[in-house]
Amino acid sequence: MPGGGVALAPACSHHERVTQTAVADRSAGRWGTVARLALATLVSLPFFAAASSLILTASFLVEFLGQGRWRPLSALTRAPVARGLPAMSGTRAVPLDLYTRDALRRPPGLVLVHGLAAAGKDDPRLREAAQLLARAGWAVAVPTVEGLTVLRLRPEDAGAVTASVEALHAAGYRRVAVLGISLGAGPALLAASDGTPASRLVAVLAMGGYASAVELLRYTLTGAYAFGPVAGRAGTVLEPAIAQFARANTELLDEAGRRFVDNRDPAAVDERVRALPRSTRDLLDALSPGPRIGGLRAPLFLIHGRRDPAVPFTESLRLEAAARAAGRPVRTAIVGAVGHVEADLRTGLADLVRLWATFYAFRRTAEG
Repeated sequence: MPGGGVALAPACSHHERVTQTAVADRSAGRWGTVARLALATLVSLPFFAAASSLILTASFLVEFLGQGRWRPLSALTRAPVARGLPAMSGTRAVPLDLYTRDALRRPPGLVLVHGLAAAGKDDPRLREAAQLLARAGWAVAVPTVEGLTVLRLRPEDAGAVTASVEALHAAGYRRVAVLGISLGAGPALLAASDGTPASRLVAVLAMGGYASAVELLRYTLTGAYAFGPVAGRAGTVLEPAIAQFARANTELLDEAGRRFVDNRDPAAVDERVRALPRSTRDLLDALSPGPRIGGLRAPLFLIHGRRDPAVPFTESLRLEAAARAAGRPVRTAIVGAVGHVEADLRTGLADLVRLWATFYAFRRTAEG
């Protein structure tokens, strides 16, 4: 029927409009839900990032302190890959490796400065540490510091650290931190306190580091250490280290230099230092990061083993005092959880908490 046909058409149009409206409402509802989920995800990202940092930091320290007994970090993360990264200090190429692993977002960069290591960046223990740190969420740049391969530090060794900071920055890592280990804290802190590299850095950590080259030598030669009311003396001195130092620095061992190195009496150290040639005293001053710590722009973190046999923990106390005097933010943990730079399991829960809290604060500062 024509009348029926006419009547049917408007009914169908109304039904289609109702259907389309319902579909649109459902679609809008779905998109609204997606938008709310996206917003909730964005809001919760800082929480998840903090939780991830917390878990990775705890896993890193468990694996580090466990010395291979427990490997939670390796179980949680993929193995990092290492590749060479071009770096120059003046006209000299700096051997530099970069350790990274796949990640959803770009990690902070970290320059890892080794201590005394004949193989430099290729030292097996250093490579293992770099891999662990990369698993923990860093892009880890490891340079060879030439003077630290033979125990012959010179001020220009800080150039390898500076070159590494610049190489990470050029590779797109805008947040860069430095971790100096043992004697490597010297060039690390000297570089971090100087001009352009200081402006690139967001955090600095010295582990088992030193403030004064003279005080470091006093301890090495005599076993004596002191800062403020804290003083003591090691039972023995490290004669092999003294012999290695003498072999690597023959040009410093004139008559006065030899008398200085042969001395084992703490009370005679200051007199023997005053008798050294002016050039040697200037060198010792140039190698001491404590007086230059005011050049730091980034927060400073210090971790030191209470029973460190190579560098006394009073050197970190000296660094802390210098940073505070210069108005720089500093956080210090003197703990039994590390010996020199290796794990020491003869420790209590309070030390472990201090160690974790300090390293976690360093990481969160680096992440921003």
